[in-house]
Amino acid sequence: MRLDSRVGKAAIYLSNILLILSLVIFAKGFFPHKAFLPGIAAWPEGSVSRSAPFNRVVFMVVDALRSDFVYGNASHFTFTQSLIRSGAALPFTGHASPPTITMPRVKAITTGTVPSFVDLVLNFAESDTTSTLRDQDSWLAQLKARDGKLVMYGDDTWLRLFPEFFHRADGTTSFFVSDYTEVDNNVTRHIPSELELDDWSAMTLHFLGLDHIGHKTGPRGPNMPAKQAEMDGIVQRIYTAMEETEHLNSCLLVLLGDHGMNEGGNHGASSPGEVSTALTFISPKFKSAFEGQHSPVHDAVDYKYYDVVEQSDIVPTMAALLGFPIPQNNLGVVIARLLELWTAQEDQYDLLYENAEQIHTIAQATFPAVFAHTPSDCSTTEGDDAEILACLWQRVSHAHTSSSTHGGSISSLEEFLYKAQDLLSGTASNYDLTNMRAGIALSVLALGLCLPSFTRGVFDSGADGIILVSTMLIYAITMFASSYVEEEHQFWYWILSAWLIILFCKDARYSSRQAIHGPLGSGLAFLLLLAIRRWHQTGQKYAGEPDLLTDLVTPNPWILWFLVVLTYAVLSRNLSGRAVKWMGARQMGLLPVLVSMSAFLFKIAFTAADAPELLESFPILNPLVVFVSRYPLVSLARVVFLGLVHLLGCAMYYEAPWQGAENLRSFLGAFQDVVSIFLITQTRTVVGEISILALLLQYATFFTFGGTNSIATIDLSNAYNGVGGYNVAAVGVLTFVSNWAAPIWWAFAVCQLFSAAQLSGGGVDFMMTTLATFACVHTLAIMVACLVLREHLFIWTVFSPKYLYTAAWVVGQHTVVNMLGVGSLLRRRHG
Repeated sequence: MRLDSRVGKAAIYLSNILLILSLVIFAKGFFPHKAFLPGIAAWPEGSVSRSAPFNRVVFMVVDALRSDFVYGNASHFTFTQSLIRSGAALPFTGHASPPTITMPRVKAITTGTVPSFVDLVLNFAESDTTSTLRDQDSWLAQLKARDGKLVMYGDDTWLRLFPEFFHRADGTTSFFVSDYTEVDNNVTRHIPSELELDDWSAMTLHFLGLDHIGHKTGPRGPNMPAKQAEMDGIVQRIYTAMEETEHLNSCLLVLLGDHGMNEGGNHGASSPGEVSTALTFISPKFKSAFEGQHSPVHDAVDYKYYDVVEQSDIVPTMAALLGFPIPQNNLGVVIARLLELWTAQEDQYDLLYENAEQIHTIAQATFPAVFAHTPSDCSTTEGDDAEILACLWQRVSHAHTSSSTHGGSISSLEEFLYKAQDLLSGTASNYDLTNMRAGIALSVLALGLCLPSFTRGVFDSGADGIILVSTMLIYAITMFASSYVEEEHQFWYWILSAWLIILFCKDARYSSRQAIHGPLGSGLAFLLLLAIRRWHQTGQKYAGEPDLLTDLVTPNPWILWFLVVLTYAVLSRNLSGRAVKWMGARQMGLLPVLVSMSAFLFKIAFTAADAPELLESFPILNPLVVFVSRYPLVSLARVVFLGLVHLLGCAMYYEAPWQGAENLRSFLGAFQDVVSIFLITQTRTVVGEISILALLLQYATFFTFGGTNSIATIDLSNAYNGVGGYNVAAVGVLTFVSNWAAPIWWAFAVCQLFSAAQLSGGGVDFMMTTLATFACVHTLAIMVACLVLREHLFIWTVFSPKYLYTAAWVVGQHTVVNMLGVGSLLRRRHG
């Protein structure tokens, strides 16, 4: 039996290694790096250069500038709206393809390409240099190639994407989301001096404050109007300089957002608010060429104001306006409205034909066989998309060579361009099916290693085993439906609710004199679940809807502070009692009190910097706010971390959890501090019940804390606690902990369940086997779904983010927390 147990443990650990390996191999096939044509585009030899309306550009990116922030009735961009009415500004809604995060969007608006979805991961690695655009064609590379000087102030993503491009630059870190004042002041302070200089061809400004406000308080937060007005004031300052300064008379100002935001203030997915950005071309020259338009617009469907264009269209449009060759990987189309600056139809045709030639090169490289054998009698309505595109190009090419006046062919050019843009944008990722299938095969092998031990445990658990298997199978099936993936929290809420009802019915057969044991404990747990389900609205359909947090806690901060103070008081009391026991001296009980007080002071300091409105109604805390404001947040956090590490070290030393069950039980109390009363007091807890609870509670509580399968809900606000600068390992760990805090807490709460129930080592083995089996089922289901549905409309907006979340669950929660953390602690007890 002991040999079987050891074999089973080895199989589980080997399964975990294979599962991680399968994720890596599958990802190599699912997230390939998109191939780029090398080199920089140049004008053909002997071509006559065409005069351009502008000789320099101010490229003003306001992070997360959703379209309604500029064009809507509630907008505070009053000066910009006046420019739209006068004709000096041409407004558009720029469509930002997902993933709607900064790095992929900056790539799109500078190269005209559709970035690989793997850039979503690279966006969070500030030290990453593998995604640099140093050797790729872009409008910055074109301006630099003709000896133009570039300057940049703002988000340091630009410095990482374009190393050594800028003659002058000052970058700001984009992930300190609590700062929305200094992060923009650091950009604004450079503008006056740069407007006086005439040595630059492009000045890029990337403001982060509006995005940070969105993350903290949402799109309708109290600081949003002032930030919009601040950005509008910068537009006014630049426009006034363009009117009054001679060397800026032929300067173009482009105001845009890299992405939008949803009603929760987040972004990364594909909701209408996240993909709809403001895009405005501004110049005094436009007044003589264009009529003004109504602004603000009182209503718009899905944030679509004025004409909607792709963000990639910015690149060829800037090439036309500034007179440089279109970057050769571009998939954008010159914006038709701006072609009206060229009054001669022949000039408009030439601009579109240059655009079509450039995109034809990409289409030919993507579909070489189709373009090499296009019959002369091909059809533009029949055949597959590539054949239709080749036929459209044949028609365009024939018209170009056979006609001296090309005015009548502009419609054919536009038809080819938009068809090519749509088709080539959709084929931006070429799947490596071999790697994808190899990853699936490894995950099947990992599942096979788990099944023998899992099957034995299921048979031993009776009805509980049937419930467990049914839960896994139903969950696997839901991975093939995009709506279920988006609303996954509903699955876990209903399953957990049903399980608590089952426990209530089972416990009702027994009586207990203790107040919250037996059916009463199960009933209270069920009521608590109902409350936490309404604590924070999550998912896609109801994100931003009223919940307990926004309706009850936010308007009444005293509830929040009462809970905070109560929490720290309980933790301090528990830890002090243990410290006195450890060291045999009552005065040593002060050590945990000091650690708890330092943690409370850090909470006040962080709140004062992050959400000062929560402190405004508590003048009694003002002296503490003044006191902690003298010290950097990083230093305060480090004091707390050091104190907690010291207490944990004391617990390890004095409790020695490896020496026996009693020692382990006492250590777990110190480790977690607060026992989950509703779970520990279940009267007749058995192995199957704990295994199911270990699974359900980890997943359900992830969603009750606001988690989803959307990149938009990744919380970075606590990723820098105690970190002075960017450290990929430290920030990565803190980001995971802050987003998986609830599952981590419940994972270790299960340790106390085992200690209270005094279960055997076999029970521990079955729980770990259950978690490992579910991890395999989880991974295999999403891999197969991604393979089968790889042509699905929502493959990049729903299934790809889910795959990344699955990787985080498997590597972070399952491997590190459950297998290495919980598993090691429980198995020490049973030798």
